[in-house]
Parts: sequence; structure tokens; C-alpha cells
Amino acid sequence: MQITSTLTAVAAATLLGFGWTAARRRLALSRAKHRSLAGHSRIAKWFAAQVPGYAYDEGQFFACDGAPAPVQAARRAGLKALAALYAERYASTTAMTREARAALPDLAFTGSYRVPFQFSPYLRQQLSVGAFLRAADGTEVEDLDGNRLIDLTGSYGVNLFGVDFYKSCIAEAQQIAQPLGPVLGAYHPCVLDNVRRLQRLSGQEAVSFHMSGTEAVMQAVRLARYHTGRRYVVRFSGAYHGWWEDVQPGPGNPMPPRETYTLRDMDERTLHVLRTRDDIACVLVNPIQALHPNRNAPGDSALVASRSGAAFDRAAYKGWLQRLREVCSERGIVLILDEVFVGFRLAPGGAQEYFGVRADLVTYGKTLGGGLPVGVTCGPHRLMQRYREDRPADLCFARGTFNAHPYVMAAMNVFLRRLETPQVRSLYQDLDATWEARAARMNARLAEAGLPVRVAQLGTIWTVMYSQPSRYHWMLQFYLRAQGLALSWVGTGRLIFGLHFEDADFEEVCERFVAAALQMRADGWWWFHPASSERTVHRALLLEMLRERLPRALRGRPAAPDPSPVPQPDPDVLNV
Repeated sequence: MQITSTLTAVAAATLLGFGWTAARRRLALSRAKHRSLAGHSRIAKWFAAQVPGYAYDEGQFFACDGAPAPVQAARRAGLKALAALYAERYASTTAMTREARAALPDLAFTGSYRVPFQFSPYLRQQLSVGAFLRAADGTEVEDLDGNRLIDLTGSYGVNLFGVDFYKSCIAEAQQIAQPLGPVLGAYHPCVLDNVRRLQRLSGQEAVSFHMSGTEAVMQAVRLARYHTGRRYVVRFSGAYHGWWEDVQPGPGNPMPPRETYTLRDMDERTLHVLRTRDDIACVLVNPIQALHPNRNAPGDSALVASRSGAAFDRAAYKGWLQRLREVCSERGIVLILDEVFVGFRLAPGGAQEYFGVRADLVTYGKTLGGGLPVGVTCGPHRLMQRYREDRPADLCFARGTFNAHPYVMAAMNVFLRRLETPQVRSLYQDLDATWEARAARMNARLAEAGLPVRVAQLGTIWTVMYSQPSRYHWMLQFYLRAQGLALSWVGTGRLIFGLHFEDADFEEVCERFVAAALQMRADGWWWFHPASSERTVHRALLLEMLRERLPRALRGRPAAPDPSPVPQPDPDVLNV
């Protein structure tokens, strides 16, 4: 009896101790997650499923913020003028876009999500944005109607040195690869030169080629799990690493994340989790998050009130990466630097060189292909090995039919060789100072004009911020297009310049940007009640969504868009 009681007591104590330890670990993990929905992917996914689908009618479209009649009239006139300009100037381009929309789901998606969903149906009836281009050179693109627009899309990040640079890369690559043609399986001789140059750039020993950045990240995560024997991936709130399964938790992924922890970027609580758990295989870092830590990639479709908080602090982010590197080394966690987007925009040696931090694995894409699609994973032999000599059936399989395609490898070879030339290296001289000064000039011009718009940047990657609450900031993208500035489908969330932009090119962008913002203000879109704030706008929007969830018979009259009383302004002063 005595022995049984003792064993029971020991077992209870052990279970209690284990439960307390597990609870503490769970609490630490919860504290390391970002407090917003971006940090809680399961809740975010549940919340996304609850958002009702509805659209504003014509009246609500112009008055959802409670604007008085004169302001609504100015907005109607402004949209009518824009619609007429678009219809005349972009007729052929928009006609082809409409024809293609039904058969191209990507086009249907981007067309529907350029703006917050409540505004999208009515806006699409009024304004059609074209998706086709027929030519590009210098800093400009040309649509099917012959319009020349300054390109601020950067081809999603590919276009670092200018479209003419990549055209010539592809042309030279064609001459290199043509004798072999599209023969797959064997390697073109230029592959070995690519490997050697990538070894020098990355500081790593081994290289694998893929057809996209998403594939490169998939390979890096798979190798980390294989060699550590651990399951979990740590990614940071707001960061993007491709569209596959666990690295894209929350809305947009049909399956809930299973083996991913989404933690706070630049937070000591995250380091505590990494130090105290033994189930973490790797940590994924996307350096673009240095511009907007813990926030999703900005896009006008999510611009329901305002956008602020973007700012780049190189010293602070470098310090964070150094601490992260130390903890990962201590705990045997694989540190993966995902440079697919940032790539070589910050320095010839990428973010590793720029921040002075060496990753265990690094992934590249975008511009590295010399204008053709590519993904690359670089790492040490110990992590890049895909099999074990002592256990021949224990493999880490990763292969793709089009990996190391001769034409892609040739374009990459041209790019890598040019990257080492004095002409290209000169583009990196005083890079930070140049683009910080340009952003300061833009902000000074905007402030001088009294506009509620500012920009923040990480080198040539910019985002637009707004200094007052509004439901209509996303309208700026259409005024910018009217001024001849080409934006991607995310609108003002991300402007991507190339290193080939001269001062004169940038000054032209400034002129057009300010002109667009002035016209938008003149058309009444930036009216707001002085008592409104981010909080009141979000609260009114939440109440609106809750009302839409009710059965139609119970909805009653539409809720007021803003709980603050709206005085009638002087009709001659439509914008405050």
C-alpha cells in the first residue's frame, strides 16, 4: 500500500510538472504571436469566413463616410470625369481586358480586388483598368492604345536594372542556349559558371535551381525539416513566402496551417520561444518586412481606413537579425533568408551583404533569372544534401522537370556576369542616400501642397501612407494612372523603382504624383469629419458588416456610416 501510494504521488507530481511545463510553453508561444489577426492565422481564417459579401449601391458608394451633399456631388463629377478619360484613352486596352477576363481567373481576381470589396462592383461598372501592354523601354511601358506610362510596377520586383537591360540579357541568352535548345535533364555548360558565381554571391557551398521563388522556399523548408528531424516552421506576422500551404496561413489558403508558428517580428518574446522549444526546424525571414514589421504586404484592396506605420530602420533590423542568428545557432534551428523579392535590390550580395548576417539557407528569384522565371536555393553541403549514405532509402526528394532549363540558365548567366561589371556596380554607389533623398523630396512636395499622403521606402521599394482617416484613399491609384503612372494591381501599396531611374525620371514621377493627389483632393475624396479617426471608421465598418450578417427582414434602415454628427461645410470648401 505504501509503495502504491508513493508511486501514485510520483506519477501525479510528474504529470502535474509536465502539464505546468507545457502550459508555460504554450503561454510563451501565445505571447510571441502578434496581437492582430495577422498573428493568429486560424482566427483570421475564421474571421474571413464570417465577412459577408455585399456591395454598395450608387448612393452608398459616394457617401459611406457620411459626406455632405456638396462633397458627394464633387465625387460624382470626379468619377464621371475619370471614367470618360479612361474610356477615351484606354479603349482598346480595356476592351481586350474585358474579353479575356472570363477565361483568365487571375485577371478576374485582380480586377475584383483592386479596391475594398464593397466598392468593387460599382467601380468596375464605371472604370475599367487594362491589363495588356504591347511594348516597354527605358522607364516606360506602352499599352494597346499607344499610351506611354512611367512604370512603377517593377514587374513585381524583376525589373531592377531597367527593361532594356533584361531584353538584352534574354537576347544574349538565346544565342548561348540555342545550340542545345530546350533539352532537359542534362545541364548546359553555363550552369557550372552560374554555380560558381552564386557560391561567391551567397557565401554558400551548394546550389539548387527551381522555376519560381515559391519552389525555392519549399525546397529550403523541406531540407530544414529533413536534416533537423523537426516539424515546425516559424514565420513572422505579415511576411510572404509564396502561396503554398504552411507558409501562407490565414485567408487565401483553403487549409488551416498545421505545422507553422506565426510569431512577432523584432520581438524578444519570439526569441524566448526559439530558445525554449525543441520542435522548430527553421525560421523564415523575408527582409522586405523591415519596411513594415508585422504587417501584411500593403495593397489598396485592404485599405479600409488608412495606411500608416511603415518605416525602415536599418540599424534596428540588422540588430534583430543578428540576435536571431545567435539564437538559431544555439538551438540548431535553420535560419532561412528569403530574398526572392528583395534579391539584389539592396546590395550586389543581397540582404546578407546589406545587413551583415549569414543565413543557413538563402533563396533567390525574380531578377536573378535575367528576365526569365527562376528560383534558387543556396546552402552548405550539410543542409543541401538530399540523401543519407548510411540509410539509402531515407531521401529528401525535390526535383522539377524544368529545373535548370537551358534558356533560363543562359539568361541567369548573362545577369550574373553583368552584375560583376563596373557599369552595374556603379548603380549601387550611394544607393541608400540616393533613394532616401528622393523619398524626402517627394514627402516635402506633398507636405508643401498640404496633401495627406506620404511615402516610406526600403531602397527602391516604396509604399504610400496616408495621414488622415478616409474610406477612399484607394482612389488615388486611378488618379495616378490618369497622370500616366503605371501601377500593379495592389495600387499604391507598393511602388517599385529600378536602379536605372535618373533624377530627371524621378522628378517627372514627383510632378505626376502630386498632380494626381491634388486632383483627387479637388474631387472631394479626402473630405473627412474632424471627429472621425481610424477607430471610428473601423467601428462603423464592423457594425456595417454585422448588420449585413442579419437576415434581410431584420436589418431595418442602414446604419449610419460614422457615429459622429456631420455638419454641412461651406460649399466652396469641399476638402478639410
